[in-house]
Amino acid sequence: MASKQPFTDSDTADEAVRATCDDASICKRFATSKGYWTDLYVQYFVRQLGERKAPEINRGYYGRVSGMNLLIDAFLKKTQCDCQVVNLGAGLDTTFWRLKDENIMPKKFFEVDFPMIVARKIHHIKTKPPLSKPLIETHSTDSLLLDGHSLDSDRYCIISADLRDLPALEEKLKKFHINPELPTLFLSECVLVYMTPEQSSNLVHWIADTFSTAMFINYEQVNMNDRFGQIMIENLQRRQCNLAGVNVCQSLDSQKERFLSAGWESVNALDMMTVYSMLPQEDVARIERLEFLDEKELLQQLLQHYCICWAVKDKLNLGLSQIGF
Repeated sequence: MASKQPFTDSDTADEAVRATCDDASICKRFATSKGYWTDLYVQYFVRQLGERKAPEINRGYYGRVSGMNLLIDAFLKKTQCDCQVVNLGAGLDTTFWRLKDENIMPKKFFEVDFPMIVARKIHHIKTKPPLSKPLIETHSTDSLLLDGHSLDSDRYCIISADLRDLPALEEKLKKFHINPELPTLFLSECVLVYMTPEQSSNLVHWIADTFSTAMFINYEQVNMNDRFGQIMIENLQRRQCNLAGVNVCQSLDSQKERFLSAGWESVNALDMMTVYSMLPQEDVARIERLEFLDEKELLQQLLQHYCICWAVKDKLNLGLSQIGF
């Protein structure tokens, strides 16, 4: 019998990255319980509210979710939903269910993550009718393809894969009928930063080479070479979380360069302080009334150290480069 492989540092690092999936879901669950935005489905993935989150964390997540949703919805509008969405490192994200409720679903919605996270998500979907019912409603035959590490229906698909292994990722996406000719939106939130610059460059290069009409939205750290950025890195390292791709997070320019050097036609990037100021201000005023914020400077520092970067390739001339805030 083959001996078991020893547990390595990279295994520990991967486990720490997987734990960030829980962090994000718990924070989103808490913020929605306070009324920052509506998410009817996160409760089925995260049952407990957990400990109280600071108001600046809740506002930060509000900016993140609102900013991502604004760009996602703009892409769906430009393509008239005749498109695909691929959420890379999706974790327990609920975007598919939101799009179904709002009747703006793409042709197919793909999610990719580590096998362990995918297995957990599939278990939640299988055992909770509010999650499984929308899948069944959008599926034309009796049987869904469902096993421990993948789920495939007509409109929604979850794939277990390591984004650092491009041949395996490509093979699985093909197996579940991704269409490179269809306009395709790629999403990643605090995912590329855990890959080396070479690995993330290879990924965005492969996407640019494979999909002729595409958009990539990346939410991630930025301005990481100042003191506040160093403290963020040290806090994560204490949890064995190594930001292997932090060199790309030095500035908005370095974030944009990752895509420009990989063959994307146009790229924009804004820090979250700017994004927050460009969100619908009536709603921002509403959420700012939810909780008193003592540490306004801390919120500013947090928002200045995250950004949204979006890149497009538009062979079909759909006007994707017009998408923005």
